[in-house]
Amino acid sequence: MPEFWIGHRRYRTKGEAKEAVREVLYRYPMGSLVDQEGDHLLLLDLLDKHHEAEDKVGPGVDAFAIAPPQRGPYPGFEVLRTDGSRIDFSYQTCLSRPTYRQQVMNVMRDEVKTHVSAYFEARKEAGSLTSDQSGVPLNSSNTAVSYFRGRSFVVIAEEFAGKVGGWEAIEMTPSTEPGLGRFKDRQLAQQWCSHHQERAVLGLLSSQENQRRPRR
Repeated sequence: MPEFWIGHRRYRTKGEAKEAVREVLYRYPMGSLVDQEGDHLLLLDLLDKHHEAEDKVGPGVDAFAIAPPQRGPYPGFEVLRTDGSRIDFSYQTCLSRPTYRQQVMNVMRDEVKTHVSAYFEARKEAGSLTSDQSGVPLNSSNTAVSYFRGRSFVVIAEEFAGKVGGWEAIEMTPSTEPGLGRFKDRQLAQQWCSHHQERAVLGLLSSQENQRRPRR
């Protein structure tokens, strides 16, 4: 069975990934908050794999909680949003095969990571590692590059997909470590990088600020 990834975490099999998620689920009492940072970050990356991730995240994730069973005897996870609303999500759904749109979106993020990294390095060299939201000083280990000041990454990617004929028109190479392929057409990849660079308005947030925001 092929290896499985949740964010940057590599598991030998999907079963091993499922067991890691279940360990978090049963580590906490029913109704309690998931208060360990590592567990919270795992659930953020897990939720990002849900085919309705944008709707589940809504205005942003404040915390996760252990929800009572809805069907059957087993507990589940609940998202506590920044606006005070709550919504459940199925970790089983998150572990299922991603849609083609999700796969392409992940590859698109990987294709432009050089641009995103260059923005961070430029801010670091300029001595301006401060949050563009709160103004607090940042350090390299507590900084996230965010799209919060302009169009979201999702909107930028959807615009590009619409221009080139839809998601199916973007062919990918077979997946490679860390579980991502690349654009098969390298000229199209360059067009995407240019499209992204022209439209992305990047900014810096602390990791904590970024965790609370919608997936962008």
